[in-house]
Amino acid sequence: MKDYLRHLASELLSPLALSSYVALAAVWTGVVGLFGLPGEGLGSTAILLLAVFTLAWVYALAGDESRPDWRADVCLILLATAALGLIALGRSGVSPILLILLATMLAVRFPGSRVFAALALVNLAFAGLMHWRWQAEWSWVMVSVGAYGAFQVFAALLLHYARRAEAMAEDLRAVNAHLLTTRYLLDEAARDQERLRLSRELHDVAGHKLTALKLNLRQLRRHPDLNESEELAQAAGLADELLGDIRGVVRQLRASDGIDLARGLRKLAAPFPRPALELEIDPAFQVQRADQAEAVLRLVQEALTNAARHGKARHLWVRLGNRDRNLHLELEDDGAAAWPVAPGNGLNGMRERIESLGGTLALDLSPRGGLAIAATLPREVPA
Repeated sequence: MKDYLRHLASELLSPLALSSYVALAAVWTGVVGLFGLPGEGLGSTAILLLAVFTLAWVYALAGDESRPDWRADVCLILLATAALGLIALGRSGVSPILLILLATMLAVRFPGSRVFAALALVNLAFAGLMHWRWQAEWSWVMVSVGAYGAFQVFAALLLHYARRAEAMAEDLRAVNAHLLTTRYLLDEAARDQERLRLSRELHDVAGHKLTALKLNLRQLRRHPDLNESEELAQAAGLADELLGDIRGVVRQLRASDGIDLARGLRKLAAPFPRPALELEIDPAFQVQRADQAEAVLRLVQEALTNAARHGKARHLWVRLGNRDRNLHLELEDDGAAAWPVAPGNGLNGMRERIESLGGTLALDLSPRGGLAIAATLPREVPA
């Protein structure tokens, strides 16, 4: 609930929302008849229509992507009906401002060129009301509709390019996540290679020389004059201890706790403002193979991208554990997933990657409303 309220506040206090409140305040001032504005004060019916528009506008600004499409359509119908109804009640200099606000919501609901068709229908109705309801000359109608229409197109284009910039930013975040995953895997591989190189150097160089030193010390102790030497016995003991220590260090360097997926996943999620990554990893969950680690990271990367771009989720839960001698992954978000899911190239690629390692991947709807992904990977990849 706290996250939802924070999201709601961010939507209702965004720059677009705050500027729209100023426009609505101007319309309310005229409709109610404050400050003695001429030609305004349109009565209780106008106040009711403006109240309907205001409530529908705030509801639309809340921006809950999990709402069904029909609710968004009903909201648009209410906005258009209230705006045109208010214009029909009387000749007003402020009521057409509502059409500019309506244009921004039309741009959200109808991306691309369809928004201009919707704006054309709205302005045809506006022109008809001006001519037949207000008895305005066609020349004045053309000027007024052209002026307000230009503002509407400007508002719609402004929102269109803002959303386009947001989509490009999401694409950049997805590319950045892909690069972060690749870099992290390369860093982990380089670290493992360096550990193996050091272990080999210690074993082959230091271990070899210490073994030779021990043999020389043992040979010296066989000499009649040195077999009772305490210094020689102490040196032989130190050589034994040092060789044992080096062998212990070599074993420790060769031993691997697996790739640190927790750190990699958190770095992967850092560039995304949403969804927030909720990570739960079983302490016994370990991935030794680089190809398995890459599959896990790529799967979470794709889930993050889909949840942010398509589902508009606020959280992504990732659980990694062991089940029936397999690595088990569960991912779910709280976005708005349509069912049945039509997997795109990203999810299809993830399925192919998982199956190439002998695993399985299944999609379902999450109880939280978003997409749920379950994947398994065998610990030993078949040849």
